[in-house]
Amino acid sequence: MEPDLFTAAAEDRQENDPSSSPLAVRMRPRTLDEVVGQQHLLKQGSPLRRLVGEGNGGPAGPSSVLLWGPPGIGKTTLAYVVSKATNKRFVELSAITAGVKEVRAVIEGARRATGGYGKETVLFLDEIHRFSKAQQDSLLPAVENRWVTLIAATTENPHFSIISPLLSRSLLLTLEPLTDDDLRGLLARALADERGLGGAVALPREAEAHLLRIAGGDARRALTALEAAAGAALAKREKEITLQTLEETVDRAAVRYDRDGDQHYDVASALIKSIRGSDVDAALHYLARMIEAGEDPRFIARRLMISASEDIGLADPTALPIAVAAAQAVAMIGFPEAALTLSHATIALALAPKSNAATLAISAAREDVRKGLAGPVPAHLRDGHYKGAAELGHARGYVYPHDVPGGIATQQYAPDAVGDRRYYRPTRYGAEARYADVVERVRERLGRTGPDDGATPSGD
Repeated sequence: MEPDLFTAAAEDRQENDPSSSPLAVRMRPRTLDEVVGQQHLLKQGSPLRRLVGEGNGGPAGPSSVLLWGPPGIGKTTLAYVVSKATNKRFVELSAITAGVKEVRAVIEGARRATGGYGKETVLFLDEIHRFSKAQQDSLLPAVENRWVTLIAATTENPHFSIISPLLSRSLLLTLEPLTDDDLRGLLARALADERGLGGAVALPREAEAHLLRIAGGDARRALTALEAAAGAALAKREKEITLQTLEETVDRAAVRYDRDGDQHYDVASALIKSIRGSDVDAALHYLARMIEAGEDPRFIARRLMISASEDIGLADPTALPIAVAAAQAVAMIGFPEAALTLSHATIALALAPKSNAATLAISAAREDVRKGLAGPVPAHLRDGHYKGAAELGHARGYVYPHDVPGGIATQQYAPDAVGDRRYYRPTRYGAEARYADVVERVRERLGRTGPDDGATPSGD
């Protein structure tokens, strides 16, 4: 993949007429010092700085780097900066569309470029986790022989998605999500820098706050929205980007929602209470407010997992696996696609039969423990494996349930102090009705049919 006349012409046009490029491209960092965020990777003497020739540099720098982090936080930018800082050719491939053929063509082109005119190549491979084992194997000779400087990006755990030989030959760097302060600095630079908007418009605090919300930690999204809003403001001969202009431009209303204030907790509470109340439409409304306001999708997923146990429990045993699967998916894919997964889980939980029996059960058991109702573990249940346990009477008389017909041995399990307590009180809702029948029969077999003196706490 040698440089061609068309590529060279496009690069010259962007160099001579920056306005022909999108703002996100114009504001692309030229050095590591201009990179937004990731300061833990940009310290003096860090692997990235050695890679561009700072510090030890040269042969001491790594020849293969794996960048691991969520979408939209600058993995491509870091690869581009490395190529510019080292004056190397920059070739970008995506594992979604490229295969072994394209990879081999890049490697062959890199070998020719190095031998023909001494130009080394940076190969940026996005979504490398989508490559099969054989496709990843094709990269090994180029990495081992330093025919290319490989910078690969992945949103999935490399320890599971990258083959061991490539992982062992690469430097693994974990990227962190961009903070609001990171994006705020980027926006300020884009507004003032001649490569950007050159001070043509101002961004008031209210509009900036909304822009940060809709960006969701994605630098490219922030700059794209800023460019569109600035264009609209200038077209109306306005000197600042008002909230109304920003809303009109990005077609998204400014949700009154402070992620660090009362609204954060109020809307999250309303979401869970709507799920508890089985109002699927209200639940989706509050979910949409949280998404549109830029709430961390992992926070929403954690609340759904809690709701699955707190309000549904065994009335629908699939609720918790659905919530857990949603949380895992959200962590892997991020926004905007994570909105679909959160909707899926919210609908399932809202429409599931409800039971707080599991919540009340552990609450009652913990309350008794706090009151001191514990007592010694019955001797026949104690550990009898260590030397001297037999002399103490540990495990003596224990009946192994698997040796008894029906698998339930009639013997004491609870300490004397709570022997009559019945913490779990199953409902007759959904699948929990089956558990209600089972627990009744089991308690009868265990001889636990006497009065229950324990008080069960009521729900909130």
